[in-house]
Amino acid sequence: MEQKINQIAQMIASSKKIVVFTGAGISTESGIPDFRGPQGLWTKVDPNDYTIDKFLNSEATRRKMWQRLREGGLMADIQPNRAHQAIVELEKMGKLSSVVTQNVDNLHQKAGNSQHLIHELHGNMQWIICLDCRKRYPIEIAKQDVPSPDYVLSCESCQGILKPDVVLFGEMLPQDVLARATQEARSCDLLIVIGSTLFVYPAAYMPLYAKQSGAKIVIINLGETQQDDIADVRIDAPAGETMFQIMNKLKDIMAL
Repeated sequence: MEQKINQIAQMIASSKKIVVFTGAGISTESGIPDFRGPQGLWTKVDPNDYTIDKFLNSEATRRKMWQRLREGGLMADIQPNRAHQAIVELEKMGKLSSVVTQNVDNLHQKAGNSQHLIHELHGNMQWIICLDCRKRYPIEIAKQDVPSPDYVLSCESCQGILKPDVVLFGEMLPQDVLARATQEARSCDLLIVIGSTLFVYPAAYMPLYAKQSGAKIVIINLGETQQDDIADVRIDAPAGETMFQIMNKLKDIMAL
């Protein structure tokens, strides 16, 4: 483990353009459950309730989603952990080219990464969007002035359907974000995967694009991933403690 920590720190020190790719595993240490684990979200709710077709065609489905969001506290109190803070440090050191994330929890922004460096492939749960006029609202309106627990939100401008600004099953990823993320992956010299099983495509193409372009690949994930075979260094350990150790070693190297 120590040898791998040292190796990754050396790789970061010698890199000029680093892309960090993050998945649900970076945020579990902040208290957000993952999707497919033993205690994951899909063990508690039906994934079929999160399809775009069902959301559009069933008011009962929309009502259920807004109720769950209100009861869940909208993730307002969730705080970044040491892995998120380590990525902020990489930015401050001038090493970070971008963060490409599958997460919708806004924790990279909350930790302090610059918004223009963050490419959110699956959207951001802190926003609501009108599917008709595309007006965006902060998620807090879901709890403001709700006349009844089963109230279904609609757009104040056009009365269109409001949806959390995240990608539901059956929706395409935002193509502009996907294109920018792909370009970042293809032009980096080091891509660090943190907390992703690399199971969900097209997001999981990013390490493959980087590898094809000659970049080094580091994978830090608790449990195996679909792309362990392309990793130059692979660490099977929690993200927070691992990134904390890597950054401490990196600071020692940079101080020499």
